This record gives sequence, C-alpha cells and structure tokens, in this order.
Amino acid sequence: MRPVLHRLQLGSGVVLLIYLFLHLVNHALGIWSLDLAGHGLALALRVWRSVPGTILLYGAALLHFALALRTIYGRNHWALPLTEWIRLWAGLSLPLLLIRHAVATRLAGSLYGFEPNYERIVISLITSGTQGLQLALLAPGWLHGCLGLWLRLRHYAIVRDAKPALLTLLAFLPLLSAAGFVRMKRAVVAMHAILPAPDPKLVAHQLALDAWRHNLVTVYLALVVSAFLAGQLRSWLERRRSRKAALNV
Repeated sequence: MRPVLHRLQLGSGVVLLIYLFLHLVNHALGIWSLDLAGHGLALALRVWRSVPGTILLYGAALLHFALALRTIYGRNHWALPLTEWIRLWAGLSLPLLLIRHAVATRLAGSLYGFEPNYERIVISLITSGTQGLQLALLAPGWLHGCLGLWLRLRHYAIVRDAKPALLTLLAFLPLLSAAGFVRMKRAVVAMHAILPAPDPKLVAHQLALDAWRHNLVTVYLALVVSAFLAGQLRSWLERRRSRKAALNV
C-alpha cells in the first residue's frame, strides 16, 4: 500500500499546488489593474466552483489532510531535518487558508448569495483587519507544496537542472502576489473617498460565518493534536511490548 499512498499524496498535493499557483498569479495580476485581476478571479471561480473543480479541489484537500494525519500518527520519532520541519509547519498552515477561503467565499456564496469580486474582497479584508493574515497564509502553503514536489522529483536530472528557475519561482511568485494585492488595495481605497462597508450579505451573516470558521478550525486542530497523541501512545505501547519481549527471552 505504501507506493499507492505515496502516489495519492503526490497527486493530491499537485492539485493543491496548482490551486495555490493560480491563486498567487491571480493576485499578481493586480499589479497591472484591478479589472485584470477581476477577470482572472471570475475565471478561477468558474473552474473551482464547477462540479468537477469542487470535487477535485476539496477531494484533494481532504485526501491530503487524511494522509498527513496518517503520517503524524505513524511517526515514531520527531528528530527531523530542518527542511522537513519547515515543510511540516508550512503544510499544517495550508488548511487554515483553505478554511478561511472556503467560509469567506464558497460557503458565503452557497448559503447567503455572496458573489465575490476583488473590490468586495479587499474591502472586507481591510475592514476586518485580516489582509496581512491572508497574505501570510498563502506563502507557507506555497512553500510546503514546492518543497514536497522537490523532495519527490529531485532525483530526475531535468528537475535538478531546473533548480535555479524553480528557486526563482518559489521566491518571487509570493512577492509578486503580495505586490499585486497591495496595488489592488490602493486602487480600491483611491476609488472611494470613504471606504464603504463590506457587502451587506457578509455583514448580516458575519456571526454565522465566524462560527463556521471557528468550528472548522477547532475540528482541524483537534484532529492534528489527536493524531499526534494517538501516535505517541501507539509508539509507547510498542516500546513497552518490545521491552517485555526482550525480558522474556
């Protein structure tokens, strides 16, 4: 089963990495204009909100998370190289981004009819003071995906030869995305003498959306901690059985 699980982990990770790549590129389009970024967002919504896109994205996210929990549960020691610690930290932050994104856009749209565009999104982030958090959560997920893909494919000569270009993409795409978001923020602020309130649908149902977000984050963290504690208990029981077996020999 191990090769199958590795392929499933790689496949689901690639789907999530493509999602993050397109998300970062979409933000980066804001460097040129808010309208161009808006067209990119409309296209992305058509792709990811379609039935195949929804199944692919959220199916990949659930599968990747389930395999991550299995890895956490099955690990007997945590003396990891620095690269693995970085990848683990970055990967565990990715579901936090997906939860925020799913609640603020998909759930708000499905339950309350909110139709996101970049002007509404920027206004909502500014008024809630979470624009920095949104940018901060994108980069670790991108880092996790790129490191995971590199560790899986680095034994191929063509991948090793492309290392400088890959490092450039790894470093500069989040920077371009942040620059695009800042440019869009300035454009939105310049459009209004007084920044308007967020979309009324979001305001009216903000408490319900916050509750959804809080509950999903709580469940996510509880699953991660439970997998870790259960794995430690399993490891302790295995060591105890091994010591008893050695004493009985």
